[in-house]
This record gives sequence, structure tokens and C-alpha cells, in this order.
Amino acid sequence: MGSEDDLEVGDGVVIPGWELYFTSTRSGGPGGQHANTSNTRVILHWPVAQTTALDEAQKRRVMARLSGYINEEGVMMMASSETRSQHRNREDVRKRMAERVHKALQRPKRRVSTKPSRAARRRRVEEKRRQGEKKALRKAPKRRDW
Repeated sequence: MGSEDDLEVGDGVVIPGWELYFTSTRSGGPGGQHANTSNTRVILHWPVAQTTALDEAQKRRVMARLSGYINEEGVMMMASSETRSQHRNREDVRKRMAERVHKALQRPKRRVSTKPSRAARRRRVEEKRRQGEKKALRKAPKRRDW
């Protein structure tokens, strides 16, 4: 069915491996002398605007929710430089992209509006009355001029 390079996002969405491409750059952070010359930082590119994995509505949702990762050409880019290994960074960035896309595709639950019950409204008003009485007791008594 699919190749091992395909990225399974969830809910039946699979990004074909041929749509994903990686670039490597030098990574900062720990690693000693060798790390300063190794291209261990991995950037995963995915052209969301031209993908065959999503329908138009899904593309719009992903592009709206993940706009911070998508450039003006419609290419989503995510980077990983967590480890000193290019291979592990590659796996990490694939996993993170799948999680983000999966989350972006989920429709938010509609809020069902409710109103407070009569007893809840009564309790609220009673509590407000008690608070008012409590504060009224803190005032100095009214002075009577005889």
C-alpha cells in the first residue's frame, strides 16, 4: 500500500514519502569538536499547498492553524537539533510534524450554551445579599444628632 517513507498522521491521513524532503544544517549545542562540523540539524519540508494527502478543506485548516511553520510558498518547515545524530533528529522531526498536523486537522468541539438553573440563580443572589450585609456591618454606625 504505502512505502516506509510515508508519514502516517492519523485519522486515515497519510503523507506520501515523496512529498517530504529533508535538508541538513550545522547544529549548535553540545557535541565537542566534531559536532561543530557535522550537519546534524534536520529540517523537514512539506509543500502543504500542493499535497495530495489532504482535501481542500483540510489544507485550509492546516494552513490556518500551522501558519507559523508555513512560508509564503505554502511549504511547511520544521526543524530538529535535539540530538547529535542526524538520523534521530530525522525521526524526531517526522514524529513532531505528524503530531502537529494531526492536532491541526481535529475539529474543535462545538460549545453547547447552557443557562444556570433557578436554584443556582437563587443561591447567587442570596450570596450577594449576605456579602452586602457583611460589608454593611463594617461601616461606622450612622450618627444621630439629637
